[in-house]
Amino acid sequence: MTKCFSFTETKNWCYRSAFSRLGLRSQTTDLKDGTVMHCWVPKTRNDSKPNLLLIHGLGANAMWQWGELVRRLAPHFNLFIPDLVFFGESYTTRPERSESFQAECVMRVMEANSVRKLSLVGLSYGGFVGYSLAAQFKEAVERVVICCAGVCMEEKDLREGLFRVSDLEAAARILVPQTSERLKELMGYTLFNPLPSRLLPSCLLNDFIDAMCMDYVEERRDLIRAIPKNRILSELPKIPQPTLIIWGEHDQVFPLELAFRLKRHLGENAQLVVVRNAGHAFNVEKPKEFYKHLKSFLIASQQPQSNPQNLK
Repeated sequence: MTKCFSFTETKNWCYRSAFSRLGLRSQTTDLKDGTVMHCWVPKTRNDSKPNLLLIHGLGANAMWQWGELVRRLAPHFNLFIPDLVFFGESYTTRPERSESFQAECVMRVMEANSVRKLSLVGLSYGGFVGYSLAAQFKEAVERVVICCAGVCMEEKDLREGLFRVSDLEAAARILVPQTSERLKELMGYTLFNPLPSRLLPSCLLNDFIDAMCMDYVEERRDLIRAIPKNRILSELPKIPQPTLIIWGEHDQVFPLELAFRLKRHLGENAQLVVVRNAGHAFNVEKPKEFYKHLKSFLIASQQPQSNPQNLK
């Protein structure tokens, strides 16, 4: 029987409509090297607003991961929201799978849009990409927010038991789920208080997998395999930008120890916020608190004291 309704595709349509109403348009950029990047960009740039780049993590496309936050941020920023390579409508025929390559692709999109200065927020895998972008393009990046991204992890951490899932192939199968059971397992790792499995209809989970997780399966798993490869903390550059680190207290994907490790690595240039009673997906579990911290770091610090503005 042909499936006549998809909850996931319907929500996709709702997000597209909402992004358009908030002044964004869908843009595809051919980088002319076998890579095509999709990005949501402003319909009309406002030179009085700063530019903000939102970089998503693994899982769904960029709309799903940033949709609830865009309406709060759009009045204050020119927003740029790319789909990373192998997500949404972005892809490449090139063999590179590193976060450094992802960062280069994103920056080429920004350059194609004549963006010379920006701040960025990187969520989970997007935090790896954002950190790399900040390190590679120091003059362009002004402020950095790293959310639950274990950029300070080392390859040896997998062997030494820092992670709940220490087998990289097992982690890749969970993080790029192909069955409803795997998706339930992923939700158990990412949420502090996940719904009981019996309350999660398999039909909805399978619908999500069909719409979001069936393309570029091995390529996405290669992105995961590339993260710890030859990773050594002493070789991680110290980014110079003011940096906010936000982490869920009960993160089971990248343990809280990695947040403190990153804070030590960056020193006084960084501040760390721990979101209580939240897991890896604190952006889903505590969206208001997430926005509060972003507002304080990205918006309030830029407001002239003589011209207060309602930021709610």
